[in-house]
Amino acid sequence: MNEKLWRVGTTYIPVTNVDQSADWYVEKLGAELGFIDKDKAIVNLADQSIFLVKAAENQSLNFIDSYGNERFSLTFEVNGMDALEKFHYDFIRKGMKVGEIEDRGHAGRNFVFEDIDGNMFDVWSELSIAFKEKHFKKA
Repeated sequence: MNEKLWRVGTTYIPVTNVDQSADWYVEKLGAELGFIDKDKAIVNLADQSIFLVKAAENQSLNFIDSYGNERFSLTFEVNGMDALEKFHYDFIRKGMKVGEIEDRGHAGRNFVFEDIDGNMFDVWSELSIAFKEKHFKKA
C-alpha cells in the first residue's frame, strides 16, 4: 500500500457536562467553539478538532502505566522554554490544576495540566522538527 495516514484530525474527549466543558476549553485554553448540542461540543484547538463528548461518570483519557502511575494521552507542543513558562504561569493564574515544570531527561521541559473532568494533558517546550519545517520556513 502506497497510501499513508497524514495527520490526526480529531480527538474525542469524555466530559460530564458538555456546556461547562466547552466553556472551560474556550476560556482556559483559547479554543474556538465550532458546534455544540446536548451530547457534544466541537472545539478547534492546536490545529485540530476536539470533540467533547458527554460520557458516563468517571471516564477519562487517562491510563495507568506499568508502574501504577496515572498518565496523560496527549502532549501539546509550544515553541520554547519561554512559551512553556508563560503557559505554566497563565494556567496557574487561571486556577487550573497544573503540575510542576519537569526535566524528564530528554530535550526540553514539560508540565501536566487537567481539565475540569480530570483529563490529563502534557505540554512540551519543543516543537517537532517536521512542524517547524512546515510552519516556520525561512524566507
